[in-house]
Amino acid sequence: MSAAHAYHSLPGPQDITRRQLDNGIVVLFRANFNSPSVVVSGYRSAGGLSDPEDRLGRAEFTAQSLLRGTQRYTFQELYDALESVGASLGFGGGAHTTSFGGTALVEDLDLLLDILAQAIEHPVFPVEQVERLRTQFLTSLAIRAQDTARMASMAFDRLVYARHPYSLPEDGFPETIQAIGRPDLLDFHRLGYGPRGLVIALVGAIQPQQAVEKIDRILGSWRNPDQIAVPDLPPLQRLPGVITDSVTIPGKSQADLVIGAAGPNRKAADYLAASLGNNILGQFGLMGRIGEVVREKAGLAYYADSSLGGGVGPGPWSISAGIDPANSERVIDLIRSEIRRFTNHRVTVDELADSSAHYVGRLPLSLESNYGVASALLALERYDLGLDYYQRYPSLVQSVTREDILAAARHYLDPDRLAIALAGS
Repeated sequence: MSAAHAYHSLPGPQDITRRQLDNGIVVLFRANFNSPSVVVSGYRSAGGLSDPEDRLGRAEFTAQSLLRGTQRYTFQELYDALESVGASLGFGGGAHTTSFGGTALVEDLDLLLDILAQAIEHPVFPVEQVERLRTQFLTSLAIRAQDTARMASMAFDRLVYARHPYSLPEDGFPETIQAIGRPDLLDFHRLGYGPRGLVIALVGAIQPQQAVEKIDRILGSWRNPDQIAVPDLPPLQRLPGVITDSVTIPGKSQADLVIGAAGPNRKAADYLAASLGNNILGQFGLMGRIGEVVREKAGLAYYADSSLGGGVGPGPWSISAGIDPANSERVIDLIRSEIRRFTNHRVTVDELADSSAHYVGRLPLSLESNYGVASALLALERYDLGLDYYQRYPSLVQSVTREDILAAARHYLDPDRLAIALAGS
């Protein structure tokens, strides 16, 4: 099979069905008759950014409560129904969205969609189940408080996103979880959940028209006149210089370090250049340049890599390392030196060629499963990429130049305007 034919076989306008139902729900579908199952994934546009500061964690609490009981099903009945046919369904909260995902055999799709509809339209938030979830959340937060990587990440967010919603943890704090009551969950569901902003991707062994008709029959009549608009993100202020914070966690032999700044959002024109640059900086091979310099050569880190979090808003572009606390200053100096080199000189021809080939080669692998395709379809909608994006993707990657990467690096990673967060003993 030629490369051109292989890329043409990726999801595109020729085999992606997109329909918007009368109530605003967007349905995306791609058939796959090589599998007897079907995947249903999606999101609705309302998440933790809507949480008041004294109720942080409310969106995630609500999402986790949806399958704890509905007007038609008790908690036990929901799980018995799913398990009896080997199906699954789950919900999760994020900053901007509440997401869901499930799978079933195609003959059980109606059951899966019915339970999905019950969960998002008619949850009842049983008091006993709400309290069980509260205990689980509080336990998770107690574990978080002892996790050096998570505490360093939270400190980093406070520095980079000062006076911005991204500075606050989506899972809240013990006092905010304690403050959330059943009325808070009911109010958030009443005002935040509705058909507007709901996107559903379905992939599996079913004809497109049949798939759309099933979703329309089960969810097409949903209306919520009380549904409110998603709040806009405020502007983000640039870091004034190099700023630092440290979190002391007694008894820890390892510290975690996070260094960086805010990066591009997913729709930014230079996102792909930044992403390829990040791959070279701290991902490709043995964690890129950062892994080579800090871990392999200097031997100063248990791990060292970089990440780029572009999403709806300006996610972080950060470098993380697990280190001996005694080596923190040496590691910080090495990382800042590597950032300075990254922002002063173009990546090499070989680095760009290897990274581009990696990006192009991994795309078909990410689309081998129904889950992978469903996630890809949702990204098309969320970021307005266009139905032909994956077929254009190889040429988009290959068009990124060394100069593009250098420009993106200089725009987002100023070595003299960085946040440095450390958590450990």
